[in-house]
Amino acid sequence: MPGFLVHTLSLLLMPLLLGSARGLHNASQRMFKIDYSQNYFLKDGQPFRYISGSIHYHRVPSFYWKDRLLKMKMAGLNAIQMYVPWNFHEPLPGQYQFSDDHDVEHFIQLAHEMELLVILRPGPYICAEWDMGGLPAWLLEKESIVLRSSDPDYLAAVDKWLGVLLPKIKPLLYQNGGPIITVQVENEYGSYFTCDYDYLRFLQNRFRYHLGDEVLLFTTDGARETLLQCGTLQGLYATVDFGAGCNITAAFEIQRKTEPRGPLVNSEFYTGWLDHWGQPHSRVSTEAVTSSLYNMLALGANVNMYMFMGGTNFAYWNGANTPYAAQPTSYDYDAPLTEAGDLTEKYFAVRDVIRKFEKVPDGPIPPSTPKFAYGKVTLKKLKTVGEALNILSPSGPTKSIYPLTFVQVKQYFGFVLYRTTLPKNCSDPTPLSAPINGVRDRAYVSVNGVPQGILERNRVFTVNITGEAGATLDVLVENMGRVNYGRYNNDFKGLISNLTLGCSVLTDWLIFPLNTENAVRGHLGGWGGHGNSCHVEPEPHSSSNFTLPAFYVGNFSIPAGIPDLPQDTFIQFPGWTKGQVWINGFNLGRYWPTRGPQMTLFVPQHILVTSAPNTVTVLELEHAPCNSVDPALCTVEFVDKPVISTAVTYSHLPTWLDHV
Repeated sequence: MPGFLVHTLSLLLMPLLLGSARGLHNASQRMFKIDYSQNYFLKDGQPFRYISGSIHYHRVPSFYWKDRLLKMKMAGLNAIQMYVPWNFHEPLPGQYQFSDDHDVEHFIQLAHEMELLVILRPGPYICAEWDMGGLPAWLLEKESIVLRSSDPDYLAAVDKWLGVLLPKIKPLLYQNGGPIITVQVENEYGSYFTCDYDYLRFLQNRFRYHLGDEVLLFTTDGARETLLQCGTLQGLYATVDFGAGCNITAAFEIQRKTEPRGPLVNSEFYTGWLDHWGQPHSRVSTEAVTSSLYNMLALGANVNMYMFMGGTNFAYWNGANTPYAAQPTSYDYDAPLTEAGDLTEKYFAVRDVIRKFEKVPDGPIPPSTPKFAYGKVTLKKLKTVGEALNILSPSGPTKSIYPLTFVQVKQYFGFVLYRTTLPKNCSDPTPLSAPINGVRDRAYVSVNGVPQGILERNRVFTVNITGEAGATLDVLVENMGRVNYGRYNNDFKGLISNLTLGCSVLTDWLIFPLNTENAVRGHLGGWGGHGNSCHVEPEPHSSSNFTLPAFYVGNFSIPAGIPDLPQDTFIQFPGWTKGQVWINGFNLGRYWPTRGPQMTLFVPQHILVTSAPNTVTVLELEHAPCNSVDPALCTVEFVDKPVISTAVTYSHLPTWLDHV
């Protein structure tokens, strides 16, 4: 972190840290509960109303946690709201991650040091436009499992997870000296088809067992009466969520039908909205947000702004909605703080509304972080995916007569290569088909190293291929992110049904799970082949507009003698089509400029170095701009501003956006 920023943050944090220390001296006198007679919360016996904002620690590098939290504090918020994604912490059964960017306890403690209270939403399901709504994909190893229900296998996994997570949370509860004032049970359960009260009672029991009887438990559902019927349970305080432009009185009347007395709470007041690949970037006007916020606060309501700081779906963490539409890498959300943590007009407008009701902290607001345009970086082709299989899949393939799903070969994210041979001559174009929409989610097809086309979930079910009998058919399948909302979040990936060639079912598959992370981190620049040459080998003749999925690499240096470098930046992909990008082994996420709306990816400064060249690794899946005639076309570019292709601005969220 640049020296000036460290110094500034230290000065700003000092009074908050001192106040936090004073607040810890006597946890036994601390209490947070509901006064039903007066319709408000009581904090240490005094009436209390929270004005909160959502931030997802799993979408913000821990390097920037303090900066983002302090900006939220200086906006006048007295609380933050946060999810805990189960799959972020238990990627494999019984293997837990709670350090570095996964250190949820440290994040909560940082909020406490800044005198920000915490509204905790530990799921186990969270939605959040996060892969599978935070549920681990390995749950699907039991194919018939009914998620978010009393299914015994699901409950056993949930019980084990809560037994790990909640004991970490208990010391951080408000009554125990920490900042957590309320804990949400499940998430918008009334929108799910199972409507299983036994499941909610199970969760209530386990939360009470691990956290005690004093903690205030609550639920959140959309502001429709039918949603609260299945989403609420006696003993859990019912709250609602709705966005700008909605009828506030009518929405809170829905809450009152379930909770006749108690505080009014909008647990998700939408300051913006989510995006999908191929659709315009969503914006909600500042005027609409501030008008609704003012009116809710004037009613004495408690409000959490979702999102106040969106962040980034690094690596493969984005979710998807149905009909299948994957969310992009950016989770900017048009929030008051941008994806990069920058201050916006909306930030200051929201702050001005809050100061009409509560005292806003004095002192300077941490500035937006400086950005730097490092310029163009020339890449060279390393290997195609097929050429790198010994690196990407060192254990070799699984053999199966019929295709297996990702989960069946214990590959939960990224890519799997399916390989077989053509059983007959296809001198004339012959249809290769996924007859029951069996590709989840995109498949890059080649025969003997010649690209043939792409199959895509819900869009493209057939491609015509050519080749001789015995030729190698490769089908590289990409998991684009699991459905995070609705009944179809049991989202199996890969080839979930047979492929047919003409009228024949293809059999005898070799299935290669690809470990892209180990390959990129362990073999940066050391894959051999082309050395330092920018020469691009021509591929076998193809009439298609595709190139084989392949890795490209390049380096750039940041001078060590310039103060305050490195700085944040954005990477864009002129002439590239779709793929994945890593910098110094850090998986930034997916790029897809031909679909948009996201054209650039946020690059946080902490992954960059001045002590050595920075390595950019690109996996281009469809078509690279590289050729042997003009190597200068094989470049990416670092710029100092984010770029989006198209956007649409709402003054209120249409009813179909209550949730997609």
